[in-house]
Amino acid sequence: MSDELVFYTNPMSRGRIVRWMLEEVGQPYRTELLDFGTTMKAPAYLAINPMGKVPALRHGDTVVTEAAAICAYLADAFPKAGLAPASGSRERGAYYRWMFFGAGPVESSVTNKAMGFQIPPERSGASGYGSLDAVLNALEGAVSRGDYLVGDRFSAADLYVGSQIGWGMQFGTIEKRPAFERYVGRINQRPAAIRAREIDDALLPKK
Repeated sequence: MSDELVFYTNPMSRGRIVRWMLEEVGQPYRTELLDFGTTMKAPAYLAINPMGKVPALRHGDTVVTEAAAICAYLADAFPKAGLAPASGSRERGAYYRWMFFGAGPVESSVTNKAMGFQIPPERSGASGYGSLDAVLNALEGAVSRGDYLVGDRFSAADLYVGSQIGWGMQFGTIEKRPAFERYVGRINQRPAAIRAREIDDALLPKK
């Protein structure tokens, strides 16, 4: 089995999160650029991801889709990068908690806001995330306790959740709270984050 890493993406997508993760991991990878509505919907790519969306990652014979899952997979596949607490450690639970909080309540609540959908207050108990305010308050508390979500070191949870906060503030779906701005500003200065932005920015369509 070939261990080649193949990254399927578009620079105007959540693939930017995975690009950052790949740069943090530091392993060689090949990028396959896809276009919305054409190559993303072509049979060759639908065999990789039947959803016809990016990002996706192929590592040898293993295919992983969904940005959070790809980040978690890469952290475990390349443990020397130090992007996840050791399995069975006390911090592993917190790592899972915030990774899945980002993929669940944060993603759902922010998407609903972007689409103009609001959970009626009397129905918040039936929603998996309750309310956007509840999600943002929990998130603010998490990023205010220290420099990172888990312990005293950067992890894939910071990369994934921090990317969502940054995107949300940029597009107006997440309030620009001081704690969020400090947190995102700090992690965005990582060398891998800067490299990833430069790579993807260079791939954007020329105006």
